[in-house]
Amino acid sequence: MAQSFVQTATAPALETLSRHRCFGGWQGYFRHQSREIGLPMRFGVYLPPQAETERVPALTYLAGLTCNEETFAIKAGAQRLAAELGIALVTPDTSPRGTDFPGQSDHWDFGVGAGFYVDATEQPWARHWRMYSYVNHELPEVIANGFSVDPERQSIFGHSMGGHGALVSALRNPKRYRSVSAFAPICAPTQCPWGNKAFSGYLGKDKASWRAYDATELVQNQAFHSEILIDQGLDDEFLTEQLHPNLFEKAAVKVGQPVELRLHPGYSHNYYFIQTFMADHLKRHAAALHR
Repeated sequence: MAQSFVQTATAPALETLSRHRCFGGWQGYFRHQSREIGLPMRFGVYLPPQAETERVPALTYLAGLTCNEETFAIKAGAQRLAAELGIALVTPDTSPRGTDFPGQSDHWDFGVGAGFYVDATEQPWARHWRMYSYVNHELPEVIANGFSVDPERQSIFGHSMGGHGALVSALRNPKRYRSVSAFAPICAPTQCPWGNKAFSGYLGKDKASWRAYDATELVQNQAFHSEILIDQGLDDEFLTEQLHPNLFEKAAVKVGQPVELRLHPGYSHNYYFIQTFMADHLKRHAAALHR
């Protein structure tokens, strides 16, 4: 591995799972012992060629239900343009793994592969399901210490459950992220079946605590400093029942938060949709990251 890919002098204890030459840079997958999760966690990093000689900005992508740290890197087709734009791509896993909690794998929308980017407060989940703190606090430190990445230049985006996580992360941490966008995000999880199921299990019955992880609730009191881009397919099978981008847009407009909600006929909830509009998102983030 190139010396600039993992800076061994300051890197935490990272286990390299695999690495692949890609558009002049490197796509790698790693594992480390997480202090927040209390278990080993996997993540991916794409470093563009520019990382051989300088620290580059980082764009974190949060994946959706059932996905992992490899999904985006394999399916989104983002590395070619990231190499041209000189930005790193960071892809965490979607939940802790390696636990033996009863029922943790019984449902595709709760438990393993479905962390919802919250810090759980209900047992047994509270012991390890701390994806909000992992994504927003621990992982950025690991990336900054272990790779040729500039910790002062970060942005975030995601898809579906990950779009929810990206919006919440940015709204709660506007000084950390220079830009945020989302593909078909779960915009109002307190008002949809996926969110009600996950939040009941992870956060308990007190719905007041759920608001800290609902972008539509947050945007009414915690503005982001720049325009938020959301792309949504109109043939998305989850649009009406689960996603509710109209509720987020309405709340944002009411408080003067700039948001661009783009609706696309014929597109559904898959990575064909994501690939189609990926360049728009990468270019927008690159413009903010290179300022």
